[in-house]
Amino acid sequence: MNRREFPWQLAGLTGLLSLTGRAAQAQGAPVEGRDFLRVSPPVPIAPTGKVEVVEFFWYGCPHCFALEPSLEAWVKKLPATVHFERVAATFTPMHSYHARIYYALEILGKVEALHAKVFAAMHVQHQRLDKDADVVAFFNGQGLDGQKVLQTMKSFTVEGKLRQAKALAEGYKIDGVPTLGFQGRYTTSAALTGSEARLYATADALIARLRKSQG
Repeated sequence: MNRREFPWQLAGLTGLLSLTGRAAQAQGAPVEGRDFLRVSPPVPIAPTGKVEVVEFFWYGCPHCFALEPSLEAWVKKLPATVHFERVAATFTPMHSYHARIYYALEILGKVEALHAKVFAAMHVQHQRLDKDADVVAFFNGQGLDGQKVLQTMKSFTVEGKLRQAKALAEGYKIDGVPTLGFQGRYTTSAALTGSEARLYATADALIARLRKSQG
């Protein structure tokens, strides 16, 4: 589904297709078109000597929230030859507002401490965090200067990060989240693979393929 066509109230129906009732894919090597998609043309990626892996996400997405614990555990096991980063979705003004929260936390060095708490605020405590006053109040409650967070959200630096995030999502042809991207060449998601276990097996196989191609 195309997340851009749906309002906040229908967020639970967007992004990932429902996994309910889907059987796990047969084990084995990932199959293009079934377990992953090839990006054409490839997204230009600056050479770093590492395999670049990105997660496209949205704080308002229930599937992103559900995936976060297993994703975090998987990321912690990645080898030093892999560079992982998150890219916040900017499909609509609502997505972009929440993206500003993420990139403000990144600039302030608070992603590790507060990323999961923002997710929990929206999906457990049912706070929408789509208004300045709500954002200030929330971060004040987390021991930060809420006004400083808000000011950072509206900074020139965050504007630049939003432009970069939008360009990267367009390059990868992302229209739903959560989705993983690999070195500008491939994408996969649990909606495509049918299960989280198959998602990570596919991700590991794609990383191995890319590492081999890099010599």
